[in-house]
Amino acid sequence: MPQAYRARILCFDPNAEPSQSARLEEDGLLVIGANEEGRQVVQMVGDYNSLANSFEEFKARHPDIKVQHLPDRIIAPGFVDTHVHYPQTDVIGSPAEGLLPWLENYTFPEEKKFVDKEYCASVATFFIAELLRNGVTTALTFATSHVASVDALFAEAQKNSLRLITGKCMQDRNSPDGVRDETEQSLIDTELLMHKWHGVDRLGYAFTPRFAPSCSDAQLRGLGELAAKYPDVWIQSHVAENVEEISWALSLFPQARSYLQIYDDFGLMRQRSVYAHCIHLDATDRTLMQSTGAAASVCPTSNLFLGSGFFDYRAADDAGMQYALASDVGGGTSFSPFHTMLAAYYVGRSGGRATVKTALLDSYQGGQPRLGISLSPQDLWWQHTAGAAKALGLDGVIGNLAVGCEADFVILNPQATPLLARRTARAESLDELLFAMIVLGDDRLIEKTVISQQLVA
Repeated sequence: MPQAYRARILCFDPNAEPSQSARLEEDGLLVIGANEEGRQVVQMVGDYNSLANSFEEFKARHPDIKVQHLPDRIIAPGFVDTHVHYPQTDVIGSPAEGLLPWLENYTFPEEKKFVDKEYCASVATFFIAELLRNGVTTALTFATSHVASVDALFAEAQKNSLRLITGKCMQDRNSPDGVRDETEQSLIDTELLMHKWHGVDRLGYAFTPRFAPSCSDAQLRGLGELAAKYPDVWIQSHVAENVEEISWALSLFPQARSYLQIYDDFGLMRQRSVYAHCIHLDATDRTLMQSTGAAASVCPTSNLFLGSGFFDYRAADDAGMQYALASDVGGGTSFSPFHTMLAAYYVGRSGGRATVKTALLDSYQGGQPRLGISLSPQDLWWQHTAGAAKALGLDGVIGNLAVGCEADFVILNPQATPLLARRTARAESLDELLFAMIVLGDDRLIEKTVISQQLVA
């Protein structure tokens, strides 16, 4: 049955610059109904009075339609998380000196447990519930190297109608017993899982080399062949997160010009390729990202937490490369998109240099300070919704409330906490309102998460 909502409605103009793309209908109408394929999509959206006549005609065809009037709430697109690790849910907040010690001391010991199907299922249940509680309606996520971990996550996402993309993590070397896989079998398992899950309901498969140092030439070559064979399947991995990691990668692949180039050499740079972090890239790397259509997944809370560095927004924009935001739990410190957006704002203000040291060394050029980028609230929100959908090759499908988009949205309560209520009541512009929610918001701001017209959180 179609459903209508009358509320303040936030959406994005796909033809506008991200920093000026947000539109807020103060008295808006959102109508949801089934398309020809039976999927719940946006049928009508805009100013309530402007759509009054069209809505009356719609109601005549659908006399049972219900209208929810929510004048004090904001309806916004569901958030899109472009990089998160479901097996790391229980190691969030673990102290470590940096990326590689964190993997050795916390991540790999935890991921060994995912050989057990029941353990996989229990974590998947909590993980999906936590995404939805925080308003995330689409996620590109890592599983472990165990087939059971992939099956459990897909099954739980399917049960909740969540649009989710994942795949078996590939790591046939430089990995401890219990998570290391075997080259040939890993490729067989990956293709079988892809056929089992890709395109089922709202699920998508991702070829998932953990990162280049954990994969042999043979494994990466096999993945490149699969990527060429199945161009609509996603690719996800990590690159240029940490300076020690970069040195290690280049020692293992001495023929490569750069860490990023390793993936291109094996045919893993193309549309629907998403690489997490992308901190320590040079101009040639960024040109490669742009020319292949690959996207960067920016993970500000984990980059700050592990001391990895700062994503260079200015250089990425100059190169025209795609990027979007991600929580990167469990290196990331929160499932909340508001925490992620706020951390991205801090990173932009830093000046975008790769590390604190280089920020200090390069802060003056020709006697002038190198200014940071003040990312606008609209840009930050876009990076976690419509921009993230674009990075995944799903613009016009998710991440926005436009006619034809899938009906994934959140109902926000700007009065969720006393301080938030006080600040949002004084907002004199859309930017002020959005920024107040970014700075002061958390899971309490998400009153409801709705997927395909189902209240799921």
